[in-house]
Amino acid sequence: MSAYKSDFLRILAERGFIHQVSDTEGLDAKAAAGPITAYVGFDATAPSLHIGNLLTIMMLRWLAKTGHRPIALMGGGTSKIGDPSGKDTTRALLTSAQIDSNIASIRTVFSRFLDFEAGAIMANNADWLERLEYIPFLRDVGRHFTINKMLTFDSVKLRLEREQPLTFLEFNYMILQAYDFVELYKRHGCILQMGGSDQWGNIVNGIDLGRRLLNVQLFALTTPLLTTSSGSKMGKTETGAVWLNADMTSPYDYWQFWRNCEDADVGRLLKLFTELPLEEVARLAQLKGQELNEAKKILATEATALLHSRAAAEQAAETARRTFEEGALAETLPTVEIPSGTFEPALSVLDAALHVGLVSSKSEARRQIKGGGLKVNDIAVADEKMVLTPRDLTPEGVVKLSLGRKRHVLLRPV
Repeated sequence: MSAYKSDFLRILAERGFIHQVSDTEGLDAKAAAGPITAYVGFDATAPSLHIGNLLTIMMLRWLAKTGHRPIALMGGGTSKIGDPSGKDTTRALLTSAQIDSNIASIRTVFSRFLDFEAGAIMANNADWLERLEYIPFLRDVGRHFTINKMLTFDSVKLRLEREQPLTFLEFNYMILQAYDFVELYKRHGCILQMGGSDQWGNIVNGIDLGRRLLNVQLFALTTPLLTTSSGSKMGKTETGAVWLNADMTSPYDYWQFWRNCEDADVGRLLKLFTELPLEEVARLAQLKGQELNEAKKILATEATALLHSRAAAEQAAETARRTFEEGALAETLPTVEIPSGTFEPALSVLDAALHVGLVSSKSEARRQIKGGGLKVNDIAVADEKMVLTPRDLTPEGVVKLSLGRKRHVLLRPV
């Protein structure tokens, strides 16, 4: 649609959140007529969510900011199964205690983006899934799902095409997710489920189940798959996932992740992951050269402020400024110069650590990586096959290599 009646869909469209909507006009009319309730489901398979989840968290935030009610649904029940979507292998099964601990840890992140005292809800599908009786559930819900149709869904089809086993436990996941939508409608009047584009089939199942069981119209809205301009998956780095909990990815490392984004992505990321006015976003996205680095710093500070607080974001920005702009490191740390062609196309991090003298052998470097002791630009190296490229250079043209907390060397191509 070119023009939306509701602020909610208009803002999502303007900022680039919308990939698919099941009934655009119908959902827009509902959202324009008065407050609606919508939800996003999240796994509880780790103590923290990661940047891959941030897109849908921001949608919940805009939902609330435009006068509607968001539900963050934690998969306390479904996490005992594990979503097979996009997976070649069965997830490790977690205990109830592990899942409960993960949910408690994740709640701290949601409290930064959503106001639970103002009406936002954090629900747990264990509250109803663990109370289901098997035979009644099969009769009332299971009969609406055919094996023929379930075999066409990507989460099932791709696993079978790769000749990887799909357990009966995982096969039930899509039925339980569909039932979540129905249950949230009955409990909270929730009419919209949002998620990533890979969840479209699962969400549509919930819409169909709501129509069959309750004769109600439910809606789906998905976001596009978020990739960088070079085609890599957003939120994945050489050192692993970028987590949202501060004890797993520090505010400084989080700030640096955004600061180091690709030039072509700055405008899009400012739209999606900050609340800056679109006019300001457009101005920043037009900057070139060194000025574009200032736009990246604004992106990093605004995104970090939303998650970790304005004070933490400004502290991270100041640390980066002192480190890379005032030359604090350059004055106090040894610098090793190498021919610039060494980075073309790439330099092994093992070779780099050996060359600057942080380790005496590649085997020692591998041991340090396993123990989390070797860092590049203050981020621990997680993969011994990591390579350094010109993209790892700071604006000052150096790469900081560290071993432990006290040994640091600047690598400068000349």
